[in-house]
Amino acid sequence: MTKKHNVFKPALLFPNNALAYVYSQIELQRKLLQPVRRALPAILSEHVLHCIIKKKELIVFTDTAAWASQLRFYHDTMLASIAPITRESINLLQIRVMPILPGIESRQASAPIIPSTEKIMLIRSTGMLASDEHLKQALIKLSTTLQRLSDKN
Repeated sequence: MTKKHNVFKPALLFPNNALAYVYSQIELQRKLLQPVRRALPAILSEHVLHCIIKKKELIVFTDTAAWASQLRFYHDTMLASIAPITRESINLLQIRVMPILPGIESRQASAPIIPSTEKIMLIRSTGMLASDEHLKQALIKLSTTLQRLSDKN
């Protein structure tokens, strides 16, 4: 009996440059992330999630808008930290917030901290004694909101 020849090649035998390209991009992003994190203060570096270069622009991804606004102050520091790694000059920086995908638990799932009833009353009494009308209204409104949130818990 003659041996039957298989006409089809397994998928892994085909040259696949796409996978090699993806791995090289991941490695480049890892190499960019390390110096950026080292150049930032410790509290900020924890919130830098990813770094990529796209069209001569460094894009830094962070977890919240509050940290994004803080990272903007380190524009020059971050660009200077990646200068030895990149071949081309990068002089633009964009900071983006990573969207939270549905079905994935939020990175910050902590509940708000509500002050004690005594502190809420202190805010209210301080508001009643304030001479500035805007401050008075703001403190009273704050104490009312805090009291309402405290009653829910």
